[in-house]
Amino acid sequence: MKSLKKQRRIQVIAVAVVALVLATGLIGYAMRDGINFFRAPSQIMSEPPAPTEVFRIGGLVEEGSLVRGQGGIVTFVVTDGGASVPVSYAGVLPDLFDENQGMIGTGKYINGVFEASEILAKHDESYMPKEVVDALKEQGVYQEAGDS
Repeated sequence: MKSLKKQRRIQVIAVAVVALVLATGLIGYAMRDGINFFRAPSQIMSEPPAPTEVFRIGGLVEEGSLVRGQGGIVTFVVTDGGASVPVSYAGVLPDLFDENQGMIGTGKYINGVFEASEILAKHDESYMPKEVVDALKEQGVYQEAGDS
C-alpha cells in the first residue's frame, strides 16, 4: 500500500511539472508580440533590425527635420547625438511633440526608415524617458535640466 501511495504522489508531481512547463510555454508564446525592445538610433545604425521586428526607438527630434506631408504623413529625424534615423508616421502627433524634444516611437525599421505606428512625446519641459536619457548620456549629448 505504501508503494501505491508513493507511485501516486510521483504521478501527481510529474503531471504538475508538465502542466507548469506547458503553461510557461503558452504564456511566453502569447507575449512574444507584446514585448517591444528599446533601441537608440546608434544601435539601429550599427545593427539594423529585421524588417519584421517591432521595437521602440527614442531620442531627440532633430531641428529642421519635421515635415508634415500630404495625407497626414509626418517625417522627421530622431537622433541620440551619435547617429540619426529618419522616421515616418501616419497619424496625429501628440500636442507636446516638437523639434529638439524627446520622443519614443514604436514601429519597424524598413528600407532605412523607421515606420512608426505610435509616437509618444515628453510629458512636460523637464521629463524625458529613462531609455532616451541613457542613450543620450552614452553619446555624451545629454545635459541635466538646470545645465546650459
